[in-house]
Amino acid sequence: MARSTLETFGRLSGSAIGRWLFSRLVCWRAPYFGSIHPHIETLEPGRCVVSLRQRRRIQNHIGTVHAIAMCNAAELAAGLATDVTIPGSMRWIPKGMSVRYLKKALGVLTATARVDPVADDASARELHANVVVRDASDEIVFDADITMWISPRGSAQA
Repeated sequence: MARSTLETFGRLSGSAIGRWLFSRLVCWRAPYFGSIHPHIETLEPGRCVVSLRQRRRIQNHIGTVHAIAMCNAAELAAGLATDVTIPGSMRWIPKGMSVRYLKKALGVLTATARVDPVADDASARELHANVVVRDASDEIVFDADITMWISPRGSAQA
């Protein structure tokens, strides 16, 4: 999966239309992420950048981007970064998320996830993805530490 995800992004990411198409393909595979209309800007081992723009559908009662919309963007970025970072023999699933809402979130937001490399030793363990969401003026409005459970593919451990 990881290799094909990264290869597909590599083939499509050379243009805005290609990145849009890749983003739609990801949302087709994981439909819930479609609620935030994400745009996957960068995807490489250890890093993923996802942007979303403020729309009425993802606003809260005070006219800012809803906290859960930012959680969705963070989980998407963290999941993709994890997917293309871990060895192909491993799989992942989110296990927990700790978040901080730091400032009102307005306009276009960019979620950047970072994941450390993982050795291919086939041992199940936790992996942390750190995500920072910035607004158009490059101020941090939200951050998250997402715990991923990684395990060998086909194992009963989940």
